[in-house]
Amino acid sequence: MAMFVHLTSAANAPRIRRSGIRAAGHGQGSVRGVYCFPVLPSYTLTHQWLRELARFGSRGGLVAVHVRLDDTEDVLVGRYTDRAREAQAAESVRRIAGLEDPRGWEVFVPRAIRPREVHRIRTAPQVVGWRYLPDAHGVRPCTCFGCRVRGGYGARRLRERLPHPLDGPPPPVAVLLARVEAGDPGDPAALRDALHWFGMRRRGPVDRLKRLAAHPDPGVREELVWAVARWSTLGVAELLDGLADDPHPDVREAVEAVRDPE
Repeated sequence: MAMFVHLTSAANAPRIRRSGIRAAGHGQGSVRGVYCFPVLPSYTLTHQWLRELARFGSRGGLVAVHVRLDDTEDVLVGRYTDRAREAQAAESVRRIAGLEDPRGWEVFVPRAIRPREVHRIRTAPQVVGWRYLPDAHGVRPCTCFGCRVRGGYGARRLRERLPHPLDGPPPPVAVLLARVEAGDPGDPAALRDALHWFGMRRRGPVDRLKRLAAHPDPGVREELVWAVARWSTLGVAELLDGLADDPHPDVREAVEAVRDPE
């Protein structure tokens, strides 16, 4: 039997003891499952993902759930930056144990873990492992929109100290609205640039921007879709409903992409 460890919030421990580990909603592509890592002789390597997972919050800290799987269980194994490969559970352990540097590797079980497969649950020190990526210590952090974590500790100060040339920090809303409302219909390039910055916000003035849904430039209408897609502001759904019937295919495809990312 192959032994793996799954790291999760301590608040989930009672449910896991009772009914096992449920399959994650976001796994490998459209496949739901459970992420874990082989139990290796090195305690630090076994629990290497702990500090990285702790960055995203947990209730009561993280616990280590030890799981036993049949050696012939089909799993996916690979480094988080690469495409995972199919393997059997025992083979995935041998493959990772034989690496010179197994940091960043993971095993994905494409199903839920049953209660009888849970070997034990124990507390784990909250200071083990790497953060952001292996060997990140001493490397200048990236503040681009794709790398930064919204709401992370010190994230705003970091963006202000190391502004990214393309991704912020964005200009104030009043400045962006002045650019949007300058002229009718306005310069398409300036409007797309303003919408690019609006897209980095969590909320925004939907009522002030919805007139751009009728802009003659399809590039502006498409950028409007990407700008409001992640907003929690009321009126976004109705705005996207209207853009879903846009005469230009690029705009319709953008709406479809933001509503069904997988």
